[in-house]
Amino acid sequence: MKKIHLKIWALAGILPLGGCASLSSGFLLSPAGRIAAAERHEFLILGFILLFVFAPVALCTPLFAWYYRRTNRKALYRPEWSFSWLLEVLIWVPPTGIVVLLSYFVIIYTTRLDPYRPIAAAAPALEVQVVALDWKWLFIYPAQNIATVNQLVMQAGQPVHLSLTSGTVMQSFFIPRLAGQIYVMNGMRTQLYLQAARPGAYMGENTQYNGDGFPQDKFSVLALAPPDFARWMAAASTSAASLDAAAYQTLSRQSVVPEPLIFGRVQPDLFGAILSQKLTPGYAQQHHEAGHG
Repeated sequence: MKKIHLKIWALAGILPLGGCASLSSGFLLSPAGRIAAAERHEFLILGFILLFVFAPVALCTPLFAWYYRRTNRKALYRPEWSFSWLLEVLIWVPPTGIVVLLSYFVIIYTTRLDPYRPIAAAAPALEVQVVALDWKWLFIYPAQNIATVNQLVMQAGQPVHLSLTSGTVMQSFFIPRLAGQIYVMNGMRTQLYLQAARPGAYMGENTQYNGDGFPQDKFSVLALAPPDFARWMAAASTSAASLDAAAYQTLSRQSVVPEPLIFGRVQPDLFGAILSQKLTPGYAQQHHEAGHG
């Protein structure tokens, strides 16, 4: 029986460590770009400040419970007590200071980490247009006239400027190790700047629930060295697939793409047509064909 208890306690100690692998892929512990690194720095600062809120509660609660226990006859009982300047100072001054300090850092970092704020760099930002679909992500490279599905490829060290919209319901664009989360909405355009500090493969996802395919609504992010990125661009432009209005309508039907797709040609200003809602998304026709309207 003793051995069983030891095994249970050992298992209980190991279980909290089960999420460490997933935490290491998040921006808080292992950022791969300057934006995510700044966000980690902000979280650490705010977390340290909030310790001054949590620590007194965590320490005093068991202390008070122990001191004022029923069996302690020495605990003071003063029913006529009504006021204490020391207590008033402790109640109001530290919380006020914490709120002021938190407000200062939140304002500073909110300005610094504005998703619309360009990243200063020697090289100009790579322009990528992003369209959220059910249940996939479309990435259009307007200058290169190519597009990909569920794969964002960038050059390490070069800033990337994302223009984002949704061809369906509201969704949430998030690459944990590179940048913060930003919402995308149908008929609206949001922006996000990010940069990968070094070559690597990262994970992106939608964090806003959008139906049956939500668990698979993820995409890969590849940050390549300059020579590799140039070779990838050249290879992508040779793809025979073309993304025009008809292809977009098919693509926008509700489905999960098993592997990334590459289009070697893109209809001019396709993103603008999607943004202005001039194209009828395929999911609407699919919904109609199913007999729901």
